[in-house]
Amino acid sequence: MAKLTKNQKAAVAKYDATKQYTLLEACNIVKEISFTKFDSSVEVHVNLGVDPRKANQMVRGVVTLPHGTGKVTRVLVLCTPDKETEAKEAGADYVGLDEYITKIKEGWTDVDVIICTPSVMAKVGAIGRILGPRGLMPNPKTGTVTMEVGNAVKEVKAGKIDFKVDKTGIIHAAVGKVSFPAEKIAENAKELISAIIKLKPQTLKGTYMKAVSVCSTMSAGVSVDVKSVAE
Repeated sequence: MAKLTKNQKAAVAKYDATKQYTLLEACNIVKEISFTKFDSSVEVHVNLGVDPRKANQMVRGVVTLPHGTGKVTRVLVLCTPDKETEAKEAGADYVGLDEYITKIKEGWTDVDVIICTPSVMAKVGAIGRILGPRGLMPNPKTGTVTMEVGNAVKEVKAGKIDFKVDKTGIIHAAVGKVSFPAEKIAENAKELISAIIKLKPQTLKGTYMKAVSVCSTMSAGVSVDVKSVAE
């Protein structure tokens, strides 16, 4: 059995790994057991009782976190020239079309979100195999395929995130930074969980939300009492 490091021992002493906590308690604990020298992200993991292989049980959505993610989000807008000014004024980091599609084909994907207008989707579709696996493919369901590119950029910069259940039935999402007050992390997490609850598939039988945990980038997960967040 591997020996625990000094920081791991300190973390273990601060909470009971077998216990479930309220969301706010869990957020406080995560702040206490994060020992990284950088400002770690705080993540929420929600284990759902769905079968992602069934189309009618796929859980996917968007939510705007009230306190943002604490992360600088790099946004690329792919659009025709008539929309470029709108995108730039809204704060997009990169704006253009053909030159960026060429760069992406050559391996450049140094962005966090890509927004495009419906009229250029044919060109964007050609790089779908590159963008899809990286979670960068624009999608009307997440508001990243729209004529209102300015509003879309502002929402993303303000803390709008999209989430999707993975093939194991779990949703993973960053809801802030360790430097955030625990109350703000908890409020962001509650907003995400509320959005997930609203998306419960009508065809689902049995338990929907099976487990919830909170952790930082390199910390252990802290279990949250599901009943306390599902009400």
